[in-house]
Amino acid sequence: MNYPNLNEARKRTKEKVEYCVNDYAFSSIFQGKKYFLRTYGCQMNEHDSEEMKGILEFLGMSPCEDLENADVILLNTCAIRENAHDKVFGYLGRIKHLKEERPDVIVGIGGCMSQEESIVEEIHKRHPYVNFVFGTHNIHELGNLLIDAKEGEQDILVYSKEGEVYEGVKYKRDSSITAWVNIIYGCDKFCTYCIVPYTRGKERSRKLENIVKEVQALKEEGYMEVTLLGQNVNAYGKDFQDGTEFSDLLEAVAQTGIPRIRFVTSHPWNFTDRMIDIIAQYDNVMPYIHLPLQSGSTSILKKMGRRYTKEEYLELYQKMKKKIPGVAITTDIIVGFPGETEEDFQSTLDVVETCQFDGAYTFIFSPREGTPAAKMKDDTPIHVKEERLYRLNERINFYSKMNNEKLLEQVVPVLVLGVSEKDSTKVYGYTDTMKLVNIQASKDTIGSIIPVKITEAKSFSLDGEYQIENT
Repeated sequence: MNYPNLNEARKRTKEKVEYCVNDYAFSSIFQGKKYFLRTYGCQMNEHDSEEMKGILEFLGMSPCEDLENADVILLNTCAIRENAHDKVFGYLGRIKHLKEERPDVIVGIGGCMSQEESIVEEIHKRHPYVNFVFGTHNIHELGNLLIDAKEGEQDILVYSKEGEVYEGVKYKRDSSITAWVNIIYGCDKFCTYCIVPYTRGKERSRKLENIVKEVQALKEEGYMEVTLLGQNVNAYGKDFQDGTEFSDLLEAVAQTGIPRIRFVTSHPWNFTDRMIDIIAQYDNVMPYIHLPLQSGSTSILKKMGRRYTKEEYLELYQKMKKKIPGVAITTDIIVGFPGETEEDFQSTLDVVETCQFDGAYTFIFSPREGTPAAKMKDDTPIHVKEERLYRLNERINFYSKMNNEKLLEQVVPVLVLGVSEKDSTKVYGYTDTMKLVNIQASKDTIGSIIPVKITEAKSFSLDGEYQIENT
């Protein structure tokens, strides 16, 4: 058994990244079997699940939505906040009862939680019915783990190696219209509240030509949009030490001609002027940027290890607004970080009032074991943090609706993705600025970019009508 080690995960050396080609294990014993996969967390976790599905279906399995009918159950976990842990362990209780009724069911746990020492120890001791645990660095070994589990072995295969980059990955993509494309793995920022650098390893970029080749293939398959994905996309290329940076990749991908390109997530510290220029220059690079703020207080930003000040963030924000026509900017904000005073929180509100963000993901600080912030003195009562979050969300929602209302009566391009969940007579899609629109249009428009007149604006979505063009 191979346990994770947070001390090992902290290490960063100049050791070269290994570039590997996947060599998938295969066994006919899984032909005709069914799998159930539940995903928690961010876009990277969702894309990891697409890789897991690719391996499972390579083995001859098919998905099922009913836990009780599955032969293999996988949980792909998140470690960002405490409630993510609680949800996983709560779900494990349900799986335990199923395992008692059907002992042959194979249960595996992967993802970021699996890279935490205390979590893996808890699974091993308190949940012995789990057949195997695997980490973010060894998804490619899922086939072998399943084969071993079928033969009765129990595995904990989680290591803290600085990381390889694997090509030739088999994905079972969730969409035939939009696709995630990994460009960089890991993170070297070590923000004091964040567990990701420990669970995902050091920053390691895929080679530019391989990314462009993947995007070109997706375009030829009919995909309309790609999202370039990484914990910190604009750190792309820094590990090459040859001058390559994210703006080079962004331009190369834009030149493939794929209709829409997005990227997440960016760190303000690595956002260059040339990145802004490339976004402004290419029509197929969407004018939407997710730019995490985390706090508007320079003193709290320093405690967070964010490496920029309030003033530097605002300068970058204004530069984007000035240079990129019609750009929409969203953000992340943490409330109640250890030591945050009312004055610090007011600084956050000041930034929100200045930037008037199109939207934000807001959270109360959640300490993660093993991070420096978890050891910081935190004497702010929870009711104060909740009250601050409420006040923050009031302003965020106000500006979100205000920005949406600016689109009323305008005709905007929308990529239609499917049937609306709220009204089966409508379809839904996203504007170039990443705003959700429920559209009065036929299902024939799914997969196309269509002109839509916005008829109603809400805080978190828009309503619109398809403007059929006269020919």
